[in-house]
Amino acid sequence: MSSIAIIGGGSWGTALACVLSTRFENVSLWMNEEEIARNTQATRENAVFLPGIRLPDNVLVVNSLEQALNGAEMVLSVMPSHVVRLVYTRMLPFLRPGTPLVSATKGLEAGTLLRVSQVIREVTGPESGIAVLTGPTFAKEVAAGKPTAVVAASERLDLAMLVQNAFSGPTLRVYANDDPVGVEIGGALKNVIAIGAGICDGLKLGHNALAALITRGLAELTRLAVAMGGKPDTLAGLAGMGDLVLTCTGDLSRNRQVGLKLASGLQLGAILDATPMVAEGVKTTSVAMQLAERCGVELPIVQEMHAVLNLGRSPDEAIHRLMSRTLRHERE
Repeated sequence: MSSIAIIGGGSWGTALACVLSTRFENVSLWMNEEEIARNTQATRENAVFLPGIRLPDNVLVVNSLEQALNGAEMVLSVMPSHVVRLVYTRMLPFLRPGTPLVSATKGLEAGTLLRVSQVIREVTGPESGIAVLTGPTFAKEVAAGKPTAVVAASERLDLAMLVQNAFSGPTLRVYANDDPVGVEIGGALKNVIAIGAGICDGLKLGHNALAALITRGLAELTRLAVAMGGKPDTLAGLAGMGDLVLTCTGDLSRNRQVGLKLASGLQLGAILDATPMVAEGVKTTSVAMQLAERCGVELPIVQEMHAVLNLGRSPDEAIHRLMSRTLRHERE
């Protein structure tokens, strides 16, 4: 393949454009905001979402979906979960039949409770070839060429391997996987756990508490993924444990930063207003609670994060409630 369209020009989409510029001759990067697209194309730097990183010469930044998708042999969508349905509906007239679609969005759709790949399939049709790209990644490090490993997952293993071979390079190693349910649930729920990790660190609860939160958070990711048809060993890999550890411990994590600021006493609205970046965990929390109820599984950490974000519960009270839950067997 020589041409790829990347739909979504935030920090992650821009970083992927940088790293994939060595794998594709032509990279089109679509940005929703016309002014940001124009400035980025002119200066070769996404000053709003990924400052300090120069875009390679073969990356064309555009504001037109028709222009971005013209001649694309593969489409990689990198956008907030709440706009996936809208953007793919707008893309539909310009998508060539049979074009592989790859989603790098980590989240769940409110209302329908669908995984992102399911949303894409509803819009594009049952015959679409859809893969998911996920794993422990900070956009800034990927764009800077630091070694990174991710997962490409699809119900069709041949499609996952196609993405694996197309994307893998000197600084990006891609593993193939046939469990999109597991990797998408892991990628979505780890953001919720990361808010809790930020709260732990913000309250200065120590390394013991953080380790416990990550470990029990992994149990919750696995519990829900398996209930939805995912495979438990998927959550022990890059899309589960790997992404969870990175997002819960790295200072570049948007969701961890939300938790840190909540612990300092800031209100959620003020936190979200202060950054153009999207912290997916905030929206995912309520959806995850509804999925847990539908599947009949317990997600205590997610439940407490939901109460902090949406019901006015204090971070201190949430931690107290987690520590005082009924005692049980670890694998229960």
